Amino acid sequence: VTTPSVVPVLVGEQWLEPEVTQFTPVHRPGTGEVIARTPHCGVVDVDMAVQDAHAAFPDWANTPAPDRGRVLFRYRELLEAHFEELAQIVCRENGKTMDEARGDVRRGIEVVELACGIGHLSKGEHLPQIANGIDGFSSREPLGVCAGITPFNFPAMVPMWMFPVAIACGNCFVLKPSEKVPLTANRLGELFVEAGLPPGVFNIVHGGREVVDALCRHPRIVAVSFVGSSAVAKHVYELSTQHGKRCQAAGGAKNVILVMPDAVESDVMGAAIVADMAMTGVLSSAFGCAGQRCMAGSLLMGIGDHCDPLRDQLVSAMEAMTVGDPLDSDV
Repeated sequence: VTTPSVVPVLVGEQWLEPEVTQFTPVHRPGTGEVIARTPHCGVVDVDMAVQDAHAAFPDWANTPAPDRGRVLFRYRELLEAHFEELAQIVCRENGKTMDEARGDVRRGIEVVELACGIGHLSKGEHLPQIANGIDGFSSREPLGVCAGITPFNFPAMVPMWMFPVAIACGNCFVLKPSEKVPLTANRLGELFVEAGLPPGVFNIVHGGREVVDALCRHPRIVAVSFVGSSAVAKHVYELSTQHGKRCQAAGGAKNVILVMPDAVESDVMGAAIVADMAMTGVLSSAFGCAGQRCMAGSLLMGIGDHCDPLRDQLVSAMEAMTVGDPLDSDV
């Protein structure tokens, strides 16, 4: 039996296999097979990545914004050229359907397109004569080394919420993707390097809580972005701010779907039926993207006396859903 390969880390311009003893298996949900092993990096691995990012920061921060934007333009073109490949990677390691995986990648590319305009977006302001003999100026300056900690439910979109804009602004970045879906992040990193990004500007480390805590505590990291569960979001926010960092931490939600009386119709025999649009919305919210959206409907409540037909129709619709390998167009 062939042992699945170890997912490498990106430090500087090198893809390295860290010397670790703990791994998380990366499962392909559609088949149950293990397709890779995510290494559980430690404090030393995090420090190597952060130090490389710190060393790269002065030159990258002093790179003119139009030149940084050109790298993002090349990156955007590579993402488009490899669009289907990226969607297939998302599909294999995450389990959402191909159409949903394409949407995942597309939303990420849209952020890269935004970052391409950094020359305009990063302009400061000038207000002359705000008082006698006094003019006011503001300028936008890169912060330094930033970190991103991302979840499993959107392997392409959520990381690309973070690192393209941070890097376009002149910062360097260390990404810690979910250990459950590391392959998409690594491919995004490979394409960014291919686009001409200087060594050390973008780094990737893998692992669990030890890596998260090391990033939140590291003295050379100035800002942390997180998306994931509310419990971990609270932990990341508290630990990062305790160590003097800017932090934005987005948690989950408990989302209730209300089906109102005017969403219920009657068939020719007078039986109550839930309108197709309402039922389609309920099914899409609850089960779209493998039910993993942070805004997925997890509680359904019928208002009025139509709860029984609502429940019965929902059960019938769920039983009719095809579950299987998401690379299959019938799923």
